[in-house]
Amino acid sequence: MNGNTDRLMLLHAPHLTAPHAFTTRAGGVSVGAYAGLNLDDREDDPAAVQANRAALAGALGFPADAFARLTQVHGTDVVTVQESGHWTGDALVTATPGVLLAIGTADCYPLLLEDPAAGVVGAAHAGWKGTAGRIGAATVAAMTRLGARPERIRAAVGPGICGERYEVGADVARQFREAGLGAFVLDVQGRVHLDLAGANRAALLESGIPEANLWVSGRCSTEEDFYSYRRDAGRTGRMWAVIGLPVPGRAGENA
Repeated sequence: MNGNTDRLMLLHAPHLTAPHAFTTRAGGVSVGAYAGLNLDDREDDPAAVQANRAALAGALGFPADAFARLTQVHGTDVVTVQESGHWTGDALVTATPGVLLAIGTADCYPLLLEDPAAGVVGAAHAGWKGTAGRIGAATVAAMTRLGARPERIRAAVGPGICGERYEVGADVARQFREAGLGAFVLDVQGRVHLDLAGANRAALLESGIPEANLWVSGRCSTEEDFYSYRRDAGRTGRMWAVIGLPVPGRAGENA
Protein backbone atom coordinates (compact mmCIF):
# COMPACT_ATOMS: atom_id res chain seq x y z
CA MET A 1 0.00 0.00 0.00
CA ASN A 2 1.31 3.43 -0.94
CA GLY A 3 0.01 6.62 0.59
CA ASN A 4 -0.55 9.75 -1.49
CA THR A 5 -1.38 7.83 -4.64
CA ASP A 6 -3.28 9.50 -7.43
CA ARG A 7 -6.10 6.97 -7.33
CA LEU A 8 -8.44 6.43 -4.40
CA MET A 9 -8.73 2.81 -3.30
CA LEU A 10 -12.36 2.43 -2.28
CA LEU A 11 -13.92 -0.81 -1.07
CA HIS A 12 -17.48 -1.64 -2.11
CA ALA A 13 -20.01 -4.19 -0.88
CA PRO A 14 -21.14 -6.27 -3.88
CA HIS A 15 -24.82 -6.29 -2.91
CA LEU A 16 -25.37 -2.57 -2.21
CA THR A 17 -26.84 -0.61 -5.10
CA ALA A 18 -26.66 2.94 -3.71
CA PRO A 19 -23.44 4.90 -4.25
CA HIS A 20 -21.23 3.94 -1.32
CA ALA A 21 -17.66 3.23 -0.26
CA PHE A 22 -15.44 2.13 2.58
CA THR A 23 -12.29 4.21 2.20
CA THR A 24 -8.70 3.08 2.75
CA ARG A 25 -5.47 5.07 3.15
CA ALA A 26 -4.70 4.91 -0.57
CA GLY A 27 -5.13 8.19 -2.41
CA GLY A 28 -5.41 11.68 -0.99
CA VAL A 29 -2.93 14.42 -0.18
CA SER A 30 -2.37 14.16 3.59
CA VAL A 31 1.21 13.64 4.78
CA GLY A 32 3.13 12.46 7.83
CA ALA A 33 1.22 10.35 10.35
CA TYR A 34 -1.95 10.99 8.33
CA ALA A 35 -0.46 10.18 4.93
CA GLY A 36 -3.03 9.24 2.34
CA LEU A 37 -6.78 9.73 2.26
CA ASN A 38 -7.29 11.01 5.82
CA LEU A 39 -10.82 12.35 6.24
CA ASP A 40 -10.59 13.70 9.80
CA ASP A 41 -9.58 17.35 10.29
CA ARG A 42 -9.11 17.46 14.07
CA GLU A 43 -5.31 17.15 13.84
CA ASP A 44 -4.42 17.04 10.14
CA ASP A 45 -4.11 20.06 7.83
CA PRO A 46 -7.75 21.12 7.22
CA ALA A 47 -7.02 22.06 3.58
CA ALA A 48 -5.64 18.58 2.89
CA VAL A 49 -8.63 16.93 4.53
CA GLN A 50 -11.02 19.12 2.56
CA ALA A 51 -9.31 18.05 -0.66
CA ASN A 52 -9.55 14.42 0.39
CA ARG A 53 -13.26 14.76 1.15
CA ALA A 54 -13.90 16.46 -2.19
CA ALA A 55 -12.09 13.63 -3.98
CA LEU A 56 -14.22 11.03 -2.20
CA ALA A 57 -17.48 12.84 -2.94
CA GLY A 58 -16.50 13.31 -6.57
CA ALA A 59 -15.63 9.63 -6.97
CA LEU A 60 -19.23 8.79 -6.00
CA GLY A 61 -20.80 11.49 -8.18
CA PHE A 62 -21.67 13.92 -5.36
CA PRO A 63 -20.60 17.54 -4.71
CA ALA A 64 -18.04 18.19 -1.99
CA ASP A 65 -20.65 19.72 0.33
CA ALA A 66 -22.99 16.69 0.26
CA PHE A 67 -21.74 15.04 3.48
CA ALA A 68 -23.88 14.54 6.57
CA ARG A 69 -21.49 13.61 9.38
CA LEU A 70 -21.31 13.20 13.12
CA THR A 71 -19.41 13.96 16.25
CA GLN A 72 -19.38 10.31 17.33
CA VAL A 73 -19.77 9.60 21.05
CA HIS A 74 -19.81 5.78 21.25
CA GLY A 75 -23.53 5.65 21.97
CA THR A 76 -26.60 4.38 20.13
CA ASP A 77 -28.35 7.59 19.06
CA VAL A 78 -29.51 7.60 15.43
CA VAL A 79 -30.01 10.94 13.68
CA THR A 80 -32.49 11.27 10.81
CA VAL A 81 -31.33 13.91 8.33
CA GLN A 82 -32.73 15.62 5.26
CA GLU A 83 -29.64 17.62 4.31
CA SER A 84 -25.89 17.76 4.66
CA GLY A 85 -24.45 19.04 7.94
CA HIS A 86 -22.94 18.00 11.26
CA TRP A 87 -24.71 16.37 14.21
CA THR A 88 -23.88 14.41 17.36
CA GLY A 89 -24.64 10.69 17.57
CA ASP A 90 -23.42 7.38 16.17
CA ALA A 91 -25.68 6.64 13.22
CA LEU A 92 -27.44 8.49 10.43
CA VAL A 93 -30.41 7.64 8.22
CA THR A 94 -32.01 9.49 5.34
CA ALA A 95 -34.55 9.19 2.55
CA THR A 96 -33.31 12.38 0.89
CA PRO A 97 -31.40 12.09 -2.40
CA GLY A 98 -28.16 14.04 -2.68
CA VAL A 99 -27.02 13.50 0.92
CA LEU A 100 -23.92 11.39 1.63
CA LEU A 101 -24.01 9.83 5.09
CA ALA A 102 -20.49 9.57 6.54
CA ILE A 103 -19.13 7.52 9.46
CA GLY A 104 -15.51 7.87 10.61
CA THR A 105 -13.49 4.91 11.89
CA ALA A 106 -9.95 3.83 12.74
CA ASP A 107 -10.62 0.42 14.36
CA CYS A 108 -14.35 0.63 15.18
CA TYR A 109 -16.69 -0.94 12.64
CA PRO A 110 -18.69 0.99 10.03
CA LEU A 111 -22.10 -0.34 9.01
CA LEU A 112 -23.81 0.70 5.77
CA LEU A 113 -27.45 -0.17 5.07
CA GLU A 114 -30.01 0.35 2.32
CA ASP A 115 -33.57 -0.48 1.38
CA PRO A 116 -33.61 0.22 -2.37
CA ALA A 117 -37.37 -0.27 -2.66
CA ALA A 118 -38.08 2.36 -0.02
CA GLY A 119 -35.25 4.69 -1.01
CA VAL A 120 -33.77 4.74 2.49
CA VAL A 121 -30.12 4.43 3.53
CA GLY A 122 -28.29 4.33 6.85
CA ALA A 123 -24.76 4.38 8.26
CA ALA A 124 -23.59 3.50 11.76
CA HIS A 125 -20.44 3.61 13.90
CA ALA A 126 -19.95 0.49 16.02
CA GLY A 127 -17.21 0.39 18.61
CA TRP A 128 -17.56 -2.05 21.48
CA LYS A 129 -20.09 0.16 23.27
CA GLY A 130 -22.21 0.69 20.18
CA THR A 131 -21.99 -2.98 19.34
CA ALA A 132 -23.09 -4.00 22.84
CA GLY A 133 -25.94 -1.50 22.53
CA ARG A 134 -26.91 -2.93 19.12
CA ILE A 135 -26.42 0.28 17.14
CA GLY A 136 -27.13 -1.72 13.96
CA ALA A 137 -30.59 -2.67 15.19
CA ALA A 138 -31.26 0.93 16.23
CA THR A 139 -30.35 2.02 12.70
CA VAL A 140 -32.70 -0.56 11.20
CA ALA A 141 -35.50 0.73 13.46
CA ALA A 142 -34.86 4.31 12.36
CA MET A 143 -34.91 3.25 8.72
CA THR A 144 -38.26 1.48 9.20
CA ARG A 145 -39.70 4.76 10.47
CA LEU A 146 -38.84 6.19 7.05
CA GLY A 147 -40.61 3.35 5.25
CA ALA A 148 -37.94 0.66 5.03
CA ARG A 149 -38.68 -2.96 5.91
CA PRO A 150 -36.11 -5.14 7.71
CA GLU A 151 -36.61 -8.08 5.35
CA ARG A 152 -35.64 -5.83 2.42
CA ILE A 153 -32.69 -4.08 4.05
CA ARG A 154 -29.21 -4.94 2.83
CA ALA A 155 -26.35 -4.36 5.27
CA ALA A 156 -22.57 -4.28 4.95
CA VAL A 157 -20.05 -4.52 7.81
CA GLY A 158 -16.88 -2.76 6.70
CA PRO A 159 -13.27 -3.05 7.84
CA GLY A 160 -12.56 -2.85 11.58
CA ILE A 161 -10.24 -4.35 14.12
CA CYS A 162 -10.34 -8.14 13.95
CA GLY A 163 -10.97 -10.30 16.98
CA GLU A 164 -7.43 -11.67 16.98
CA ARG A 165 -6.08 -8.12 17.42
CA TYR A 166 -8.72 -6.69 19.77
CA GLU A 167 -7.74 -7.50 23.33
CA VAL A 168 -9.97 -6.01 26.05
CA GLY A 169 -10.16 -5.93 29.82
CA ALA A 170 -12.34 -8.08 32.05
CA ASP A 171 -14.90 -5.30 32.62
CA VAL A 172 -15.51 -4.78 28.90
CA ALA A 173 -15.85 -8.53 28.41
CA ARG A 174 -18.35 -8.67 31.29
CA GLN A 175 -20.49 -5.91 29.76
CA PHE A 176 -20.40 -7.71 26.41
CA ARG A 177 -21.60 -10.91 28.01
CA GLU A 178 -24.33 -9.07 29.93
CA ALA A 179 -25.51 -7.65 26.60
CA GLY A 180 -26.11 -11.21 25.39
CA LEU A 181 -23.02 -11.26 23.17
CA GLY A 182 -20.91 -13.73 25.12
CA ALA A 183 -20.45 -15.88 22.03
CA PHE A 184 -18.21 -13.12 20.66
CA VAL A 185 -15.91 -12.93 23.67
CA LEU A 186 -12.83 -14.86 22.56
CA ASP A 187 -9.94 -16.56 24.33
CA VAL A 188 -6.81 -15.81 22.32
CA GLN A 189 -3.81 -17.48 23.92
CA GLY A 190 -5.24 -16.92 27.38
CA ARG A 191 -6.21 -13.29 26.79
CA VAL A 192 -9.71 -11.85 26.33
CA HIS A 193 -10.62 -10.49 22.89
CA LEU A 194 -13.84 -9.33 21.20
CA ASP A 195 -15.15 -10.28 17.78
CA LEU A 196 -16.97 -7.06 16.90
CA ALA A 197 -17.61 -8.05 13.29
CA GLY A 198 -19.38 -11.23 14.34
CA ALA A 199 -21.34 -9.45 17.07
CA ASN A 200 -22.58 -6.76 14.68
CA ARG A 201 -23.55 -9.37 12.13
CA ALA A 202 -25.53 -11.23 14.80
CA ALA A 203 -27.29 -8.05 15.94
CA LEU A 204 -28.28 -7.21 12.36
CA LEU A 205 -29.70 -10.70 11.92
CA GLU A 206 -31.66 -10.26 15.17
CA SER A 207 -33.15 -7.06 13.75
CA GLY A 208 -34.78 -8.99 10.91
CA ILE A 209 -32.28 -8.60 8.08
CA PRO A 210 -32.04 -11.86 6.09
CA GLU A 211 -28.70 -13.62 6.16
CA ALA A 212 -28.52 -13.41 2.37
CA ASN A 213 -28.66 -9.60 2.67
CA LEU A 214 -25.61 -9.36 4.96
CA TRP A 215 -22.01 -8.87 3.84
CA VAL A 216 -18.91 -8.66 6.03
CA SER A 217 -15.69 -7.33 4.50
CA GLY A 218 -13.34 -9.57 6.48
CA ARG A 219 -10.66 -6.86 6.43
CA CYS A 220 -8.82 -5.86 9.62
CA SER A 221 -8.06 -2.19 10.23
CA THR A 222 -4.64 -3.09 11.60
CA GLU A 223 -3.59 -4.05 8.05
CA GLU A 224 -1.34 -1.44 6.45
CA ASP A 225 -4.05 -0.42 3.97
CA PHE A 226 -6.00 1.28 6.78
CA TYR A 227 -5.70 3.78 9.61
CA SER A 228 -5.64 2.09 13.03
CA TYR A 229 -5.88 3.95 16.32
CA ARG A 230 -4.59 0.97 18.29
CA ARG A 231 -1.75 0.08 15.90
CA ASP A 232 -0.58 3.69 15.63
CA ALA A 233 -0.85 4.50 19.37
CA GLY A 234 -3.57 7.09 18.89
CA ARG A 235 -1.90 9.28 16.23
CA THR A 236 -3.51 8.36 12.95
CA GLY A 237 -6.10 9.38 10.39
CA ARG A 238 -9.64 8.19 9.86
CA MET A 239 -11.41 6.26 7.14
CA TRP A 240 -14.97 7.10 6.18
CA ALA A 241 -17.79 4.75 5.27
CA VAL A 242 -20.27 6.65 3.10
CA ILE A 243 -23.59 5.96 1.42
CA GLY A 244 -26.14 8.16 -0.29
CA LEU A 245 -29.11 8.25 -2.60
CA PRO A 246 -28.24 9.79 -5.97
CA VAL A 247 -30.20 12.73 -7.31
CA PRO A 248 -32.10 11.43 -10.36
CA GLY A 249 -30.54 12.65 -13.58
CA ARG A 250 -27.31 13.92 -12.01
CA ALA A 251 -24.31 13.16 -14.18
CA GLY A 252 -21.94 10.64 -12.64
CA GLU A 253 -24.46 9.53 -10.04
CA ASN A 254 -23.43 5.90 -10.46
CA ALA A 255 -19.68 6.54 -10.33
